[in-house]
Amino acid sequence: MTGPLGWLLDAQVHVAGSPVLVREIVGNVFGLASALLGLRRVVWAWPVGMIGNALLFTVFLGGVFATPQAHDLYGQAGRQVFFFAVSVYGWWRWSRNRRSGGGEHPAVTPRWATWRERLGLLAAAAVGTAAAYPVLAALGSWGPLPDAWILVGSLLATYGMARGWVEFWLIWIAVDAVGVPLLLQGGFYPSAAMYLVYGGFCLAGLYAWWRTSRATPPSRTPIPPTYSEAVA
Repeated sequence: MTGPLGWLLDAQVHVAGSPVLVREIVGNVFGLASALLGLRRVVWAWPVGMIGNALLFTVFLGGVFATPQAHDLYGQAGRQVFFFAVSVYGWWRWSRNRRSGGGEHPAVTPRWATWRERLGLLAAAAVGTAAAYPVLAALGSWGPLPDAWILVGSLLATYGMARGWVEFWLIWIAVDAVGVPLLLQGGFYPSAAMYLVYGGFCLAGLYAWWRTSRATPPSRTPIPPTYSEAVA
C-alpha cells in the first residue's frame, strides 16, 4: 500500500535499538488527546479516543498486522474493540447531557459513585478478570493475568468516565500500575511510556474532578408539599 495510509501502516522508528511502529506512537497521541479532552469534560474526547483505539488495535494484534514485537497481547487488542463500543455509549451520553444543558456547560458533572455502584465495580472487576484470564491464556496471550486485568479495568474506567464517576481515575491508575511493566517486558516502549504519562495525568485528573465534585452542590429531589400546605 502506498500513500499516507501506507506510510502510517508500515513506518517504523528505532527506540533503544528496537523497531517501533509509528502508528503505535500516533495511536497513543490520540489516546492522550482524548484523556486531555476528558479532563476538561469535552464531548470530542470520545471520537478522538476511538481513532486511537483503531490504530492501537492493529499494533497489539501483531500476528495479523505484522508488528515487529515478538509478543501478541490479545487482551490489549481486545480492549481497543471494547473501548470503541463503550466510547459510542460515552459519546451518546455526553452529547445528550450537553444538549440538555443548552450547550453552555461541560458534558458531565463529576460525582463520587455511591457505595452500591462501587460494589458493582468491584464485583465486575473480579468476575471480569477471572473470566478473561482463561480466554487470554487459551489464545496464547503473553502475560494473560495482567493482560486480563488491563482489559477489564480499562473497560470499567471508560464506563465510569461516561457516567461521570470520580473513581474512574483511580481505576486508570491501577491499570497503569500493571500495564507499565507488562508493556516494557513485551517491547511496546511507546505504549509503556504513555502509560507512565497517563499515571501522572490521572493523578491530576483525579484532583480536578474531585475539586469539581466538591464545588457542585448535590442534586436534591424536591419534597412534595403536604395536603395542608398545598391548600393553604
